[in-house]
Parts: sequence; structure tokens; C-alpha cells
Amino acid sequence: MEKRDNAFTLLDHLEELRSRLIKSVVFFIICSCFFYKYADQAFFFFIQPVGRLVFTSPTEGFSAYLSLTLLGGIFLSMPFIFYQAWRFISAGLSDDERRYTIFFVPLSFLFFAGGAFFGYAVILPIALKFLLSFSSPWLMPMITAGKYISFAGTLILSFGIAFELPLIIVFLTKMGIVNPKSLAEKRRYVIVLLFIVSALLTPPDCVSQILMALPLWGLYEAGILLSRWIWGCRQSKDISG
Repeated sequence: MEKRDNAFTLLDHLEELRSRLIKSVVFFIICSCFFYKYADQAFFFFIQPVGRLVFTSPTEGFSAYLSLTLLGGIFLSMPFIFYQAWRFISAGLSDDERRYTIFFVPLSFLFFAGGAFFGYAVILPIALKFLLSFSSPWLMPMITAGKYISFAGTLILSFGIAFELPLIIVFLTKMGIVNPKSLAEKRRYVIVLLFIVSALLTPPDCVSQILMALPLWGLYEAGILLSRWIWGCRQSKDISG
């Protein structure tokens, strides 16, 4: 669009959003098709925390590979998706504010990748160890490929998204929307909200929810510390200016 940002109407923003979504979906499909060539290697890596899987219907094996392919497509397309998201957000910002978004595009993917890796390497083994500990001679675990990919994929993607929390707090602080004092004062309400969000994002078991809520709490506290640092730098700049 050639219009100045302050001249954007609601329809302009909706058109901009539609364009960004279409581009993201197309790129996601391309990435998924590319990832399919490496589905076997990815499957071997993905099932390491649990070992051998089974499937109980003729179509489940194909569905498992398809789900893994789509999951891989999401990861490969994430840098582009974050770029489109920040471009859409920057359309409503001033020129001075827009320059901050240049740094948030690569940082968004780094935080997402770090959260996804944390979910895969740390949280997933802990959750599986606890949940599989309920096996016994009369209760043998036989994990199907479809159920495992759904469980692990949801957990990993959720942690990738959750790790964006400090970055969101930093951005809102930069924009002057929040400040460290308000973040600290609302801590008790945010903690409750984080447990609710964890219940919505993770598979339906209390262990996964707690394992997500506690790191989210830690990320929120880290966001408060970053907010205080940014706020202090801004005040020092105002005084010196």
C-alpha cells in the first residue's frame, strides 16, 4: 500500500492482514512440501524421547507422516511468518517506533526456536517419564504414532509460542503501553492467567500444564527485569536530554 500509515482505514488494515495471511499460508505450504522429502529423518529424530511407536489403523501411518510434515512446515516457515506479523504491526506505528521492529523479526524466531528446543529436549522427556510411569504388568504402554505426534507437537509448538512472552513485554514497554511497575502490580493476576493459558496450549494433562506454567512464570519475571532496564534507560535518556 502506498498510503501513509496514519491514513489507513479499518478496511485498509483488514486488507493488509488478508494479504499477510495469504502470503504466510502459501509459504507454509511450500515449506511443508519441501520438508516432506526429509520426513523419514525427521521422524527418527522426533521419536527419540519415546522410542518405538505403533499404529492401529491402515491410514494412521500416513496420517502420522502428514502431521509431521505439516509440523516441519510450520518450523521452516516461522521466520517468514514472524516477518509478515511484524510488518503488519509496524504499519500502525510511527517512523520512530517502526525502527524497533527490525530487531524483533530475528529475535522472534530465536525465542521461538529456543522455546521449541526447550520443550523437546527438557519438558517432553519429563512429561513422558511421568506419564509412562503408570505402566504395570497389567497396563502396558503402546503409544500410537498419531497420538504421540499430536502430543509432542502440541507441547513443542506451545513452548515455542510461550517463549515469545519476554519479547512481547519488551515491545510493549518500548511502545510505552506497559511499565515495570504495572507489570509487577498485576503479577498475581498474570500468574493465574498463565496457568489458564498453559491449560489451553498444552495436551490435556496436569503435568504438561504445570511444566509450561512454571517456565512461563519465569519468563514473565524475566520480562519484568527487561522492562525495568528499558524503563531506566529511557528515564536516563530523558534526563540527559
